[in-house]
Amino acid sequence: MNSLKYTIIKNKKQYNKYCNILENLLIQRKKSLNDEIELLTLLIEKWDNEHNSFNDIDPIELIKSLLEENNLKSKDLAEILELSKGTISKILNYQKGLSKETIRKLAKHFNLSQEAFNRPYKLKEQIRTTRPLKRKRKLSTQHY
Repeated sequence: MNSLKYTIIKNKKQYNKYCNILENLLIQRKKSLNDEIELLTLLIEKWDNEHNSFNDIDPIELIKSLLEENNLKSKDLAEILELSKGTISKILNYQKGLSKETIRKLAKHFNLSQEAFNRPYKLKEQIRTTRPLKRKRKLSTQHY
């Protein structure tokens, strides 16, 4: 009986090995390798989904790393999420939280679970940019 060339990934060493093999296959880009590329991609994605919970990174840092990995800018994120550039800036600078709809769109676009973005993180305190209004004294207009 022949043994399988690839099996379900069982440890980090095997995961790294398969990632390296996949990278080399992608560089070759031969049509005859498409099935092998697909199989390795599925095995690697399965491992990623089961073992990468993103617990060590807050949602904003995750978004920033995803932007970098995908060569995206904040203006691209504004288009993806259908938000203004100003809102994206506030989100990326910890001044505005992520809405449920934004979390859904992020998860769908980056093919991650919503839980990766739906975790608590601290927002920066809003800095008051306007001065408090001074009360004007009423002048008496009564004539005696």
